[in-house]
Amino acid sequence: MIETSKSEALLELARKRGVVRSSDLKAFGIPREYLSRLEREGILERASRGIYYLPGNDLTEHHSLAEAAKVTSRGVVCLLSALRFHGLTSQSPFEVWVALDPKSHRPIGGGVPLRIVRFSGHALSAGVEAHEIEGVLVRIYSPAKTVADCFKYRNKIGLDVALEALRDYRKRRRASADELWKYAKICRVANVMRPYMEALA
Repeated sequence: MIETSKSEALLELARKRGVVRSSDLKAFGIPREYLSRLEREGILERASRGIYYLPGNDLTEHHSLAEAAKVTSRGVVCLLSALRFHGLTSQSPFEVWVALDPKSHRPIGGGVPLRIVRFSGHALSAGVEAHEIEGVLVRIYSPAKTVADCFKYRNKIGLDVALEALRDYRKRRRASADELWKYAKICRVANVMRPYMEALA
């Protein structure tokens, strides 16, 4: 009877969150072996190490972001992965790009490949949005912040990717330059972005 109630609690958690990580269970008093037991019975499926979901759950194209958020609770989805989420690039990264504080430890476990980039100060905290993906709260930089980040890290991702993001941002969002300038200053790339922004004005 106790086993049944714990199994039901685990399944309810999976329904609510979409993706369940083994480390989530301690707070609910559910032993980790329930995950492997329900997987063996075909009730849960294993997405990657320590990450499970209900078969038939509507997994979205952003499933890897939900997985990454489970592994890096303090991280923020950034650069190529944030561009892809916001529809500002033709790139399709196989890794999830995540910004972490320089003092944070690199996440251990989880099967989703991560590309860790170290941000600090205001560049880490500014422009963070919260999006719910498959029941998981995922922190992602806003479109304008992401474009500025791309210019800051143009040597990592390529200037062509940063320029494509800037063009798509201005075209699709019909946004004023004010928000872009705000984040360009935070990321200290205003002088780098200025000629490209003026060309698109």
